Amino acid sequence: MYNGILPVYKPRGLTSHDVVFKLRKILKTKKVGHTGTLDPEVDGVLPICIGQATKVSEYVMDMGKMYHAQVTIGVSTTTEDQTGEVLECQSVSKSAVTNQTVDKVLKQFIGCIKQVPPMYSSVKVNGKKLYEYARKGEEVERPERQVHIYSIQRVTDVKYVDEQAVFDIIVSCGKGTYIRTLATDIGRSLGYPAHMSCLTRTNSGGFDINQALSLEDIQARHTANTLTDALLPLVYGLKALPIYEVHDPQIVKRIENGQKFERKQFDIDFEESVVMYNPESEKVLAIYEVHPSRNNEIKPKKVFN
Repeated sequence: MYNGILPVYKPRGLTSHDVVFKLRKILKTKKVGHTGTLDPEVDGVLPICIGQATKVSEYVMDMGKMYHAQVTIGVSTTTEDQTGEVLECQSVSKSAVTNQTVDKVLKQFIGCIKQVPPMYSSVKVNGKKLYEYARKGEEVERPERQVHIYSIQRVTDVKYVDEQAVFDIIVSCGKGTYIRTLATDIGRSLGYPAHMSCLTRTNSGGFDINQALSLEDIQARHTANTLTDALLPLVYGLKALPIYEVHDPQIVKRIENGQKFERKQFDIDFEESVVMYNPESEKVLAIYEVHPSRNNEIKPKKVFN
């Protein structure tokens, strides 16, 4: 039985659910879960949680992501990416969209920004996913939400193809950011329709694309009984949380049994969830949080046995 986190390379043409389905067949276990979907035409790293690690998938999803995207200025689409139908075309002036003007605009998107999710997305409105409305040709009001862009940088010169401007950017961002919406918003700031014409996720939850294994690699390692060597322990998926090392065997046993404690027993602030870790066994024992009704106590949120 495998337990751990596996950085997987998702190729274009497969959904994230396809990857999970294939891995369940390869590994012969149902306890496989992804950490945030990638659209079918997007490739890149997809951290997969296996066995006990499925309990930490939500924490991996909360960590930052990095993307390499291509932005095309001059054409907008229904899906805000290259897969949609063309909505608007406009010839781009070479003097209006230059390396300098693009760099100036990109600076406006660093920090907390507001986004309106695309109609072709899995965001729910009134119990239905937006893409379900879009497929029926229905337009609904979409909730504006706040996302965080840690950094954004142009990494290629602006090129002109068929009176359109094309350039690549690298974006480091928080959970829930739509890069295709970011691309259309960049175009709008430049005064033109735009869309995201290509996207690769290069990092997710601290897992880099260079670490990622293809499905073929995973199959080969599983057959050779060497896949365990590639699995990363649960603690890698909890790096965003404070970690408290527990050495006392009696306290370790009580944590494993899911017992509550008084906050004063531990010299750490419990303003957020805390990971209880036993360095002797190199095991994550549990995640603890302040008791909702007794502020002087902490209780387990998740226990890993």
